[in-house]
Amino acid sequence: MNETPVMILSIVTPAFNEARSIPALHERLTTVLSGLELQWEWVVVDDHSPDGTWAVLRELAAREPRLKAVRLARNSGSHTALACGLQQARGDCAVVLAADLQDPPETLPALLEKWRAGAKIVWAVREGREGESAATKGFARLYYGIMRRFVGISEMPATGADFFLLDRRVIDVLNVFKESNVSLLALLTWMGFKQDRISYVKQARQHGRSGWNLEKKLKLVVDSVTSFTYKPIRFMSYAGFVVALAGFFYALVVVVNALVGRPSPGWSSLMIVLLLVGGLQMLMMGVLGEYVWRALDEARGRPRFIVEDEIGLPGGAQGAKNDD
Repeated sequence: MNETPVMILSIVTPAFNEARSIPALHERLTTVLSGLELQWEWVVVDDHSPDGTWAVLRELAAREPRLKAVRLARNSGSHTALACGLQQARGDCAVVLAADLQDPPETLPALLEKWRAGAKIVWAVREGREGESAATKGFARLYYGIMRRFVGISEMPATGADFFLLDRRVIDVLNVFKESNVSLLALLTWMGFKQDRISYVKQARQHGRSGWNLEKKLKLVVDSVTSFTYKPIRFMSYAGFVVALAGFFYALVVVVNALVGRPSPGWSSLMIVLLLVGGLQMLMMGVLGEYVWRALDEARGRPRFIVEDEIGLPGGAQGAKNDD
């Protein structure tokens, strides 16, 4: 009689300056997963932390054989670190879980239950966010509003989901994508597959400060918009048409005033038109430049990440080094 194979769960954790959080997260993961009938591995990607995160991982690996760790050669951002970790995951499914202890590992059984029921992607949707500033919450609402209403990815959770489970099939398909400037969450939503969700409260950060600064947030917005819609370019065309039409009518007004002996004052009207049209042109060139830059960045074919060191990976992380 054949025995049913034991499923393997991969926990993928991006980490940046999380030396103090890693041991506590490991303890909580061990407590939660020890009561489940499965095997598990923990893939941690150190996004070139300047603190002692890598040293802590090396020390932990000496007594935890399920730990696999990768250190990136440069800071590449959390979404790139996740892409690296998912390439190393070997489980039947993988749960993306941040190292900062804001996403509770105790939610894992609920995610697995939805997956066993047939969902290929299970989102842990935030019901609330403890310890976050009003500015952070406002930016999050703005971002998800833009993605749902302007970009058109209406299936994206309205309150956000940094914590989620992916089926093996989804992971394999995701690893085929090689885009460098893209929102991983938006890409997963766009991919389709059967999706489900659970709710949880995002907890307050216990140690350190988040590296998710305003610059990175703005880049995420631009990456997300340019990756999934051409609407900004279409609006540029509309704006150009409106400005050209307004210029035509203004020219008619100038000609008529000149013919009836009431020429328009030159300096003020000219400066207004120049500033308006010049500013609009520069804005449109900037939007177009964002698209052109991303096309150039993808055409270069550079790897999304470079591995500096690894722990517990069979045969090393050569695939991550070459990103193929």
